[in-house]
Amino acid sequence: MQTNLSDFGIVLIFIIGGILFLNIGLLVAKLIRPNKPNAEKLSTYESGEEAIGNAWNKFNIKYYTIAIIFILFEVEMIFLFPWATVFGNTELQGTTENAWGWFSLIEMAIFVGILILGLAYAWANGYIDWVKPDVKPSDFKSAIPKSFYDKVNEKY
Repeated sequence: MQTNLSDFGIVLIFIIGGILFLNIGLLVAKLIRPNKPNAEKLSTYESGEEAIGNAWNKFNIKYYTIAIIFILFEVEMIFLFPWATVFGNTELQGTTENAWGWFSLIEMAIFVGILILGLAYAWANGYIDWVKPDVKPSDFKSAIPKSFYDKVNEKY
């Protein structure tokens, strides 16, 4: 028996089968599970603590900068793998002039050098430094003398 399916057709059948399997599983789960919501089940779970305040807080932009730099160096690992494969293959290095080995070494050195220059640029311009708060002394005048605090701090 001969089939006229190409490789793409087989992949399409697997994708459709996966989608059907997922949807049928979710439908069966919805039909057989108990549905008894209460206040405890509907509350927001946040590390075992009750959620306080609004979730729409402002985040420091430095978190995003660090995340982007992290992703940049993670993507760098994807580009380093083929280089290691070519550089580690003795058949590609064993050509008449050993051209592929040296070419891949020089090309990767240039690539890593550009990334190091980008990291140095980000570091020199302060994109990686955290915002340091201005510490202002308090104007509060306590009725308890400072010597009492010093004694308490000596105990601990």
